[in-house]
Amino acid sequence: MVRFIHTADIHLDSPLRGLERYEGAPKLLRSATRQAFDNLIKLAVDQGVDFVLIAGDLYDGDWLDYNTGLYFVRQMNVLREAGISVFLVRGNHDAASQIAKSLTLPDNVREFSCQGPETVILDSLGVALHGQGYLQRQETSNLARNYPDPVPGLVNIGLLHTALDGREGHEPYAPCSVDELVNKGYDYWALGHVHSREFVHREPWIVYPGSLQGRHVRETGAKGCTVVSLDHGQVYSVEEVDLDVLRWCRCLIDCSQASSLEEVLDKVQSHVQQELEAAAGRLIALRLELGGISPADGALRRDPEWLQAEIRAVVQATAGDYAWVEKIKVRTTGVRRQPVQEHLPSGFLQKLFAELPHDETLLELVNQYFQELKAKLPSELFAQYRELNLEDPQARQELLEQAISLAELALGPKEAVG
Repeated sequence: MVRFIHTADIHLDSPLRGLERYEGAPKLLRSATRQAFDNLIKLAVDQGVDFVLIAGDLYDGDWLDYNTGLYFVRQMNVLREAGISVFLVRGNHDAASQIAKSLTLPDNVREFSCQGPETVILDSLGVALHGQGYLQRQETSNLARNYPDPVPGLVNIGLLHTALDGREGHEPYAPCSVDELVNKGYDYWALGHVHSREFVHREPWIVYPGSLQGRHVRETGAKGCTVVSLDHGQVYSVEEVDLDVLRWCRCLIDCSQASSLEEVLDKVQSHVQQELEAAAGRLIALRLELGGISPADGALRRDPEWLQAEIRAVVQATAGDYAWVEKIKVRTTGVRRQPVQEHLPSGFLQKLFAELPHDETLLELVNQYFQELKAKLPSELFAQYRELNLEDPQARQELLEQAISLAELALGPKEAVG
């Protein structure tokens, strides 16, 4: 039986953007990609796999210094001593045009050409590998179209960094269709570029292993690699293996039935406990989002700094050093009071707030101010924090509802708060 590991999107030594903003952020965040890669190397040696496939984005971009390359060479030598070969293609982040520095790699490592597709025959294993890396970061051509025909009598595996026919949140690089890959006649397609795990097709297998380690809150859940077994010239088994050392969790906490802060904190504790158990001993990085039309809205908004401290204290008591709160967002709204006469101040406010979401003049003015602000800020900010992008109707509506809730709290009668 032949066994190999399929991995991609390692983004080795990738900086966790904006980490300096977070007081108390664990040091593990800065070394998580290396520690997850250490786990990959250990898995390969422990299971005695025959080879490792890296389907693009080994690196996150050009190295800051040679330490990144030296670390990779050191790990490849560990595999060399174990008799394990490594084959890789470049992706958009580590395209040939993106990486200026380089080091000579051990002889067990083979990089596929970026000039055109090529085939590597592993005679002793009965395997043919086909692949092509990215010459430029923005690879918009259909690379798969020119991949060679399968080699008869061998298990044919294609390495390709691609978004296929499109994947949300990912640039449409090296576009191709699933049918095109199926009809190529290969037995297994080792894909990269999409950071979530996905079995796109079976027989033949078309697989995204996902990223090796989640790097921010949009990469939640378990991360790792795929271990594939071949037997008698066929794919025998395909297994997902978790290798991440830190797990990002986005907890959407429904506060609609909570009538007090104590009940909200109970819900927070329950969610943290569930995430802690699912992480199986890993550190968890939490984004907590409180939502719903809640009687506790006033209590949650009265003192934001105090609320943040209360929630962090609950997380600390529940998880100790195994959890870190990246951010807390309060998205609750208050329970709307019964309509009152419009000539009264409270009635006027109710009518005004009800009309605001439909006020085209206001919305156009908000959009104008947003465009002026956006022109002064890095575009990456709005890609990383989509809730700030007021060009998105849903984001705009959520922010407006939050503003109305805050205004009601500030201007409403005192007995409505608490």
